[in-house]
Amino acid sequence: MRTMKGKLHFCLPFLAVFLLWVYASSQGFWSSYILPSPARVWGTLLHMLENGELFRHIRISLQRILWGFSWALLASCLLSSLNLLFPRLRNYYSGLLEVFRHVPPLSLIPLLILWFGIGELPKTIIIVLASFFPMYLNMDDGFRRCDRKLLEVGQMLGFSPWKSLWKIRLPAALPGILTGLRIGMGYSLRAIIGAEMIAADSGLGFLILDAQAMSRSDKVIIGILAIGALGLVLDGIFALLERKVLCWMR
Repeated sequence: MRTMKGKLHFCLPFLAVFLLWVYASSQGFWSSYILPSPARVWGTLLHMLENGELFRHIRISLQRILWGFSWALLASCLLSSLNLLFPRLRNYYSGLLEVFRHVPPLSLIPLLILWFGIGELPKTIIIVLASFFPMYLNMDDGFRRCDRKLLEVGQMLGFSPWKSLWKIRLPAALPGILTGLRIGMGYSLRAIIGAEMIAADSGLGFLILDAQAMSRSDKVIIGILAIGALGLVLDGIFALLERKVLCWMR
């Protein structure tokens, strides 16, 4: 019963927006150039699904997200581990990380294009910079907040620093790490859409910008809805993973 009520609460705002959209388009409050009717958007969506255009842009954006996200996760794991094993190293790069943490990744696009062109590398760098800090900060904080009593037990059992990290600190930090992964994936999606609008010839960001240039507001709406749907799916996967891991830990 609670599940049905939760689904109803989730769907009601979407239904309300859709009904307002139907009413506004039927009454002609705005021209179809500004706000196309749901029927027109639906027809365009079917056409884009039939010719594979929408799936192609989704696939390209998703590939870029997963590639950049993977590199950011690897960098987070390595740096967080180094912070524990060699604490003094943090003093040498913490200031640099703090500077880059406050720099919007999209502001680096002009410089990255000058250095690397408009290929895939600048987009990967943007995604890495956008998703790295939520993952790194949550992972680093989770490792450092580990219960001292558990670490003392590990020392009594003769655990090496690496074994202590793997057997004690990592399980204790998993809730924070999963939260960081979930936030980082959301940041990755936002970053790649912005990057594709500036320097790309494919992907959902390019689809929206190209549709705007062609005065195809129906395609713009489809692109926006596709981004929202992709974000819901990715966030749902991480939310499910988080629940499964936390239930297993209990």
